[in-house]
Amino acid sequence: MKEIGKLSSNPDFWKDHERAMQLMKETGSLKNELSELDRIENKTKEISEFLEIIETDKEKKDISKQLIQLGKDVEKLEFLALLGGKYDRNDAILAIHSGAGGVDAQDWAEMLLRMYLRWVDKNDLKVKIIDESRGSEAGIKSATIEIEGDYAYGYLKGEMGVHRLVRLSPFNADNLRQTSFALVEVLPIIGEIKEVEIKEGDLRIDTFKSSGAGGQSVNTTDSAVRITHLPTNIVVSCQSERSQAQNKERAMKVLRAKLHHKYLEEKEKEENKLRGEYHSVEWGSQIRSYVLHPYKMVKDHRTKFETSEAEKVLDGELGDFIESYLKFVAGAK
Repeated sequence: MKEIGKLSSNPDFWKDHERAMQLMKETGSLKNELSELDRIENKTKEISEFLEIIETDKEKKDISKQLIQLGKDVEKLEFLALLGGKYDRNDAILAIHSGAGGVDAQDWAEMLLRMYLRWVDKNDLKVKIIDESRGSEAGIKSATIEIEGDYAYGYLKGEMGVHRLVRLSPFNADNLRQTSFALVEVLPIIGEIKEVEIKEGDLRIDTFKSSGAGGQSVNTTDSAVRITHLPTNIVVSCQSERSQAQNKERAMKVLRAKLHHKYLEEKEKEENKLRGEYHSVEWGSQIRSYVLHPYKMVKDHRTKFETSEAEKVLDGELGDFIESYLKFVAGAK
C-alpha cells in the first residue's frame, strides 16, 4: 500500500489510466484485508481477556460460539494466503471449448458454462459473456467470459485443463453411456505486457454482425470484432458490446492475455527441456472427471479430492475443489 501510495503521488500516475485504476483497485482490496486482520487481532485480545474472568455456564457457551466464529474467520485469511501468485488478484478470462463427443460435448460445454456462471453469482463477482458460438443442434461450440472481482484469477486458475463427463446421453435414441470432453482456459487480465510487443501491422481486424438475442444496433451493424494475430495465428473475437470500438477493446484484452500465456508457456517448456522434464499436455490428460452414470462422483485427478454430490458441483459449488487445488500447489512448492 505504501508503494502504491508513492506511485499515486507522482503527477504522471493517471496518464496510464488503466494501470492506475488497477492499482487503486488493489489498494481497496488490501485495505479490506488489513481491516479484517485488525478486527481479528482485536477480537483475539478481547476473548483472551474474557477467558480469564468467565465463571457462569452462559459465559462459557458465549465464549465457545465466539471462538468457533474466530476460527472460521482465521480459516478465510489462511485461504487468502494461498493466493499469492503474481496475477492472483487480477480479473480473469475464462474460455470453454467443446471437444470430442459431438452434440454431447457441445451440451457438456454449456453445462460447464452454467457451472461457472453459477459459481460467479454465488461469490458476488461480476461476469460478462464476451463471445459465444452456439452448436447447430444443442449446447455451445465455445464461449468466452470475463470475470471481475478480487482474486478472480487466483480462484479459477486451477480450472484450466480438460474436463471429462460420463453420463447416459440425452441425444442418443438408445440412451447409451457417453463420454464427452471440454477444454477450459483461464487467463489473468493484464495491461500492457513488457515481454510481448503487439504491433499494429501484425493484426488483422475483421468486423461482422453480432449474433444472439439482438437489441438496438446489435444484429443490424458490423459491431462484432474478430482479431487475428498473424505471427501466432491466435484468433479472438468479441460481440457483447453495442459499438465496434468497445468490442475491439475487449478483444484486445483477451489477445494480450493469450499472448502473455503463450510467452510464459514457451518459456516454461524451454526451461523444462533443459532440465529434461518436459511433458506435452494433450486432450487425454483431463484434470477432472464428472461421472453421472452408473454412479455419481466428481474427482480431481491432480489432488485426488472427490465428492458424490455431482449436482451441487454442477450448480456452482466449486469451493472445495478450488481450495484443495490451492493447498495441493502450495504443498508441492
